[in-house]
Amino acid sequence: MKNSPISCKQLLTMLKRQHCRPILPIRHLSNRRRQPLEAGQALHETRPHLLKPGELTPGITALEYHERRMKLAKDLSPKSCAIITSNQVKYASGAVFYPFQQSTNFFYLTGWNEPDSVMVLEKPTNNLNDVVFHMIVPPKDSFIEQWEGFRTGVEGVKEIFNADEAAESTMLPTYLAKIINRNDNLYFDLPKDKTNVNSSALFSTFFTTQDNSQGPETIHNVIRQASGHKRILGLHKLIAELRKIKSPAELRLMRRAGQISGRAFNQAFAKKFRNERTLQAFLEYKFISGGCDKSAYLPVVATGSNALCIHYTRNDDVIYDDEMILVDAAGSLGGYCSDISRTWPANGEFSQAQRDLYEAVLNVQRNCIELCKASNGYSIHDIHEQSIDYMKMELRNVGFNGIQKWDVSKLYPHYIGHHLGLDVHDVPSVSRNAPLQEGEVITIEPGVYVPDEPNYPPHFRNIGIRIEDDIAIGADTYTNLTVEAVKEIADLENVMQNGVSTEIPADVTNPLDY
Repeated sequence: MKNSPISCKQLLTMLKRQHCRPILPIRHLSNRRRQPLEAGQALHETRPHLLKPGELTPGITALEYHERRMKLAKDLSPKSCAIITSNQVKYASGAVFYPFQQSTNFFYLTGWNEPDSVMVLEKPTNNLNDVVFHMIVPPKDSFIEQWEGFRTGVEGVKEIFNADEAAESTMLPTYLAKIINRNDNLYFDLPKDKTNVNSSALFSTFFTTQDNSQGPETIHNVIRQASGHKRILGLHKLIAELRKIKSPAELRLMRRAGQISGRAFNQAFAKKFRNERTLQAFLEYKFISGGCDKSAYLPVVATGSNALCIHYTRNDDVIYDDEMILVDAAGSLGGYCSDISRTWPANGEFSQAQRDLYEAVLNVQRNCIELCKASNGYSIHDIHEQSIDYMKMELRNVGFNGIQKWDVSKLYPHYIGHHLGLDVHDVPSVSRNAPLQEGEVITIEPGVYVPDEPNYPPHFRNIGIRIEDDIAIGADTYTNLTVEAVKEIADLENVMQNGVSTEIPADVTNPLDY
């Protein structure tokens, strides 16, 4: 388009006359703008080492975000609007804020990573060409931007993020009310602790705008006043069905996050640590140094009997040579999570008891991973039920004499796994009983946690073991997204005793160039 005599404005006019909307951001239909882009997040123009041309977030293009919105719009009724809110910045104490975490549904549909924003997808007719993508975002403000960094603003959200219409958040009450009033159906989700659409606390957890003439206005007030006789419909399940199946681009991001995280584990196996917090810090450094954005969740670093607590996150104990170390930790990349658990002996060599119990758990995991093919017709629940039977057999084989199925639930109290994606426990509303489909990603993470009780073999007491990998479901096969993290006993002992044989990239600036 660069050498075309048709201007960007003329091209957009032609597209509108033909009742179709551009599927890429406007900036890709014209020459590069003369003034530098100022946005509240990384762009190709400002961070070319992180994003390729056409991408809104690492690895995900503007076109893919557009296609996600169109898939959602297809499921909406005519004369409807779907309202999705971003998250707010949350504060630990006073002016000390937590790192911002965007609403994953909001991020999935927009790629927008700023707080205090609202997305509206409006579908006036059954024709998808008529769908309007609205964004209501914080205005540009030089004073705030000096303290908090650039905001993208109204013009930026249209030019960069392909919003058809946009307004400043100060205009939220009137702008949103107009959209609601001209539609018959309203899709949005109540907070989990609210069941009454007229509750005065509805959306109070979201941001508040200030209108000098009206006083504080919340999203709740706007919806309550404008929704009247509208039909109110849930939205989360529609988005969950879209998020459940990962695109090739999403799978590439998750594979890369798994690869980086797995290599970090191998480097940890090769070192000796004196305390849990140092091991945690080492892994988190390696995740980020290897190319991940951050840790996907608060790591579990549990030695000895601490591993009997499944979500132990104190990570403040000393590591003793005769203990096992259980770590559940991984990085995220472009918003997409990895999730890995490994268990290994602190002194670099498995004792016989550690070896026997570890091999039992590993056998269960191997068997369950083999079930992760769409052609098998298994659901996550089916795989979990199988894992209990496998675990009962394996524990009997190593000396848990007479153990029954109900005993297994005490030693193995958690589920075999969960969906994985933008959230660590992705799309929880998706049924565990639905047969797995190609493109889904789940974890397979059997574990055994033996308490210090007389009815269990004494040499296994106070040992906790969990082995977890991320598995992408294929039609007739599967892909282990975290295969780099070694888990066979021979491989673990080799790395612990001899170190990592291959050089691992560090201080990576372009994590998706591989």
